[in-house]
Amino acid sequence: MRTVCWSVKGGSGTTVAATAIALLLGRRSPVPAMLLDLGGDVTSVLGIESAEFGLDDWLGSPDAVGTDALDGLAIEAGPGLRVLPGARERGPLRASRIASLVGWMNSQTGPVVVDLGVRRRRDLLADAIFDGSDRSLLVTRACYLSLHHATTASYRPTGVVLVREPGRALDEADVEASLGVPVVASVDLDPAVARAVDAGLLNTRLPRPLARSLRNAA
Repeated sequence: MRTVCWSVKGGSGTTVAATAIALLLGRRSPVPAMLLDLGGDVTSVLGIESAEFGLDDWLGSPDAVGTDALDGLAIEAGPGLRVLPGARERGPLRASRIASLVGWMNSQTGPVVVDLGVRRRRDLLADAIFDGSDRSLLVTRACYLSLHHATTASYRPTGVVLVREPGRALDEADVEASLGVPVVASVDLDPAVARAVDAGLLNTRLPRPLARSLRNAA
């Protein structure tokens, strides 16, 4: 299973959702899940030390540096989860490197989750990631601006992870009607999630309400 999580507006909760989905998939799989950090914040959310080199460095390297180097860059992030960090400045990307990355993703025997970060307009990397994935999950809040950006974005999701906030006038039915795809998970804002992230405990103490909410998405 190849899952890409993305948003059209910063602060939507994409990294937390992608990380939690990868953790849940890894718990069920005999092979650890692989989480690709193209948003840049996964190591911070998990409370693990940032790597000196990551995916962005590999993408910018010569074609002679093969995909076996990606396995060496992956960080063990707890039971059932490996993380391929990103977070560095990314230069111009070559189609050959992007194609090699997607081929490597498809060769993984365990679940793969990609935190793609904020995406509204087309680019080569996002095109390849979307095309190489089985599911495209838009992480959004039920606010007018987010839904407006989502309806005008270049990419279409196959499902929505909705982050619910108190006082919003829009609900799941409004989101589904606006985007034409199902809400596969609804996550309530919960201080327990913020505390787990702040303490760097998301990978060892995934809050139960968050795990329950994302069970169907995983």
